[in-house]
Amino acid sequence: MFGFINIFKPKGMTSHDVVARLRKITGIRRIGHAGTLDPMAEGVLPVAVGNASRLIEYLTDEKVYTADLQLGIESDTCDIEGNITKKTSRAVKKEEFLAAAEQFIGEITQIPPAHSAVHYKGKRLYELARNGEIPQDIPARIVRVDSIEVTEFDGYCAKLVISCSKGTYIRSIVRDLGNTLGTGAVMTGLLRNQSGRFKLDTAVSLNDLHSKEDVEKNFVNLFEVLPYARYEILKQDIKQFMNGVAIKNVSDYIEGETVLVVYGNKLAGICKKSGSNLKPVKVFQIEEQ
Repeated sequence: MFGFINIFKPKGMTSHDVVARLRKITGIRRIGHAGTLDPMAEGVLPVAVGNASRLIEYLTDEKVYTADLQLGIESDTCDIEGNITKKTSRAVKKEEFLAAAEQFIGEITQIPPAHSAVHYKGKRLYELARNGEIPQDIPARIVRVDSIEVTEFDGYCAKLVISCSKGTYIRSIVRDLGNTLGTGAVMTGLLRNQSGRFKLDTAVSLNDLHSKEDVEKNFVNLFEVLPYARYEILKQDIKQFMNGVAIKNVSDYIEGETVLVVYGNKLAGICKKSGSNLKPVKVFQIEEQ
């Protein structure tokens, strides 16, 4: 098996739980996912089956989330499921809220939540937090937020649609937004609407997958989720290419460009344009026709 499936991850499951379920269904060990979702989050989770795991790094990184938040509360996890550490009761005016939210659009610096999967000195932050250890020097990171749309607001609760880069913690945005307003805030719900070119309206429920065949028939079109130029390789060249030999005398494409090599409508490999050649970066064995 070789392909991507767009899974709808339900609340309560970890991303690893989803992978484990698919391994049990398919009998295939080599399965990986792109973009971890916390257990309380739901929505789009791209999953790679078989050697498609080698393609995860080539998926595009744009993300879209719908986040629910409540003002006037702070917690140790930055969400409603954590231990509440502070409460206030001040209502916030919509104009004030919109102005504060606008400050988080663009390239921003954020500190990941203490309860997150970020590595810190050889351990996951959530492992330290479970033992009562909250580091005071969690490294900040620069992320990109393309837009924040406020779709609901009543002075105490809000719903936001956030478009952002990979690696962005929505809980951190909620926490920092609450700090900017001086009220505190926690995330009360999170839905991932889009991850790269995987979208919510085409996501498949795990409950609808009972066999290896069910998984395979729900594979997405690789060329729809890998937005790169293609090169149709000739039959006489495919054997050498699968042995790692560069494709020579190619005039198209620009230096350093990523190119998908296609044979018989199947992905044979990924190349980088180097001089007049397409140099193989990854090769996938397919049957000659």
